[in-house]
Amino acid sequence: EHPIKNMLNNGIKATLNSDDPAYFGGYLNDNFLQTAEAVTLTHDDIFTLIKNSFEASFVDDNRKMEMFTLLEAFHNNINKADG
Repeated sequence: EHPIKNMLNNGIKATLNSDDPAYFGGYLNDNFLQTAEAVTLTHDDIFTLIKNSFEASFVDDNRKMEMFTLLEAFHNNINKADG
């Protein structure tokens, strides 16, 4: 069983990543889809994983804030659509 759900539930700043996708075919979108299906990740779980990825990145703080704003708006729209 994949530990990602327990990591998120325990507040660990977990991320999903790709490892040499050109060689192993592990593109990030595929990794998210396969993990979400295998572990039954919620939209909130996926939002958290993406946010954690930006927090852990080497992107400057201003760009991170821009991305968080876009991500939050997207997340809110998905939650509205789910009703």
